[in-house]
Amino acid sequence: MLAQLIEFATNHYVLSGSFVVLLALLLASEMRKGGKSLSTRELTALVNSEQGVVLDVRPKKEFAGGHIVDAINIPHDKLVARMGELDKHKGKTLIVVDAMGQHSGSISAQLRKAGFEAAKLAGGISSWRGDNLPLVK
Repeated sequence: MLAQLIEFATNHYVLSGSFVVLLALLLASEMRKGGKSLSTRELTALVNSEQGVVLDVRPKKEFAGGHIVDAINIPHDKLVARMGELDKHKGKTLIVVDAMGQHSGSISAQLRKAGFEAAKLAGGISSWRGDNLPLVK
């Protein structure tokens, strides 16, 4: 199988090279779209200095199972309708948190288009739990 792949790549080097370049461009574009990623330590520093607010976009049931202290819960599918609730936080960075990072990039982009400063927690609440940081219920 690997030998066939190598043979194909050498016989069709222009096609193979084009594929690699397009894949790299796609990855770069997707990474930029999501905006700035923060570590759990950076999130904590922003919140403690009162420069950041945690926006948890998980469904209400998951949020109730455990969330970061003082996080605001607006499920990702209700964000557009409830964005006005965030206006009082316009001077701060909204740090978007979801389960594993699957929605936070697109939501951060939506928030930036609406005039907010937004970032995302890399790895979502899973990275928070992975670092053994506290959750409240």
